[in-house]
Amino acid sequence: MTGNRPEVLARLDVFVGEWHLEPRFPEGRPSPPGPAGDGPVARTRFEWALDGHFLVQHTEIPVPEAPDGLMVVRADPGTGAYTQHYFDSRGVARLYAMSFDDGVWTLTRESPDFTPLEFRQRFTGTFSEDGNTITGAWEVRFDGGEWEHDFALTYRRAG
Repeated sequence: MTGNRPEVLARLDVFVGEWHLEPRFPEGRPSPPGPAGDGPVARTRFEWALDGHFLVQHTEIPVPEAPDGLMVVRADPGTGAYTQHYFDSRGVARLYAMSFDDGVWTLTRESPDFTPLEFRQRFTGTFSEDGNTITGAWEVRFDGGEWEHDFALTYRRAG
């Protein structure tokens, strides 16, 4: 769907569709089952909403410790910068600065928003050449320290 949307939004078409999520946690942290395991599969779906002006992401994670999520991406019409509005089943609401350049997707939260900023977060994911895999990781930073690996996250296009 491109319609009358600005190019900055049309560039996000590569996200649209259903994806399997494969988190990989550091040793000692429990990992939810992935698509190849015996357990439930974590899924996310990207779709356009409101005449293609917002990219909506729904995430369902069938593990009690992990929240389901609803994310809405918008582009600032003046600057072309993206913002991801994040909401989850715990009642958490956050704002992430987002970029998508040359197949690299970043999400960064470094300022307080709807919730206090107890730690900073960032995600960096890289699309494969065929556009069917996003390989990335979440990082955290506490009290002005260095960025630390939180967990790896791979998206694989379903079907």
